[in-house]
Amino acid sequence: MTIRTALAQGAELLARESVGEPRLTAEVLLGHAMHRERTYFYAHPEQELREVEWLHYGRYLDERMKGKPTQYIVKRQEFYGREFRVSRDVLIPRPETELLVETIVRLQPGRGNVIDVGTGSGAIAVTLSLELNRRVIATDLSFAALEMAKSNAMRLGATVAFIQADLLDCFADEFAEVVVSNPPYVPAVDRASLQREVRDWEPELALFAGPSGLCVYERLIPAAWRVLKSGGYLALEIGAGQSEAVSALAADWRNVQLFPDLAGFPRVLLCQKP
Repeated sequence: MTIRTALAQGAELLARESVGEPRLTAEVLLGHAMHRERTYFYAHPEQELREVEWLHYGRYLDERMKGKPTQYIVKRQEFYGREFRVSRDVLIPRPETELLVETIVRLQPGRGNVIDVGTGSGAIAVTLSLELNRRVIATDLSFAALEMAKSNAMRLGATVAFIQADLLDCFADEFAEVVVSNPPYVPAVDRASLQREVRDWEPELALFAGPSGLCVYERLIPAAWRVLKSGGYLALEIGAGQSEAVSALAADWRNVQLFPDLAGFPRVLLCQKP
């Protein structure tokens, strides 16, 4: 079995199961099986696969056809130009979440504490630490998620302190200058409409937030008010159609701003404590 044939057959199998971008996915999975970058395949299309490479590739194709996200198979995902390790214990970092990081980087906050709530893989906390060249504090309710985030911080050389906590319960009043979060915001009633890759594989704790999708915002926004110093900033990722409801929860804050993602939908809410 040559690389050319393996990729053609893999792409065909994935296309039959309606997997998005079947050729690209086949290349990524074969690269993982062979420990090669995708560019290698264009220079060596007639190279024969070793038996162990073919066995791994076949297993990865089978997993992907059953709905397992490619990122969980290869155990990595790029975010803000850096490679993060991921597992089923953490949400897969999305490109739209980079806007949340960009919002804080543009602020260029002072030297006060920056807290990332619900850190998951640590993508936000690690990126902010590296982009701002400072220590960041990250919390999560999941111990397994914190272990994954800690490994990413160590591997990428970020200075992040990790705390297992429910939102901001462990912090004193007026402790921080910035609170940032990509919290769970999917309404429970939307479960059936989610892609199977999300619904069946990503952690429920990081996805669902009650019947309306707002229950975490309803707790987090008042908690951030308590923990932030006067003039401190709260930045939140928000789901589709939630901008008005979340803005209403931040009615007592000042300088409330909404930033759209590349599709033009409000994705980040930024507000300031008076």
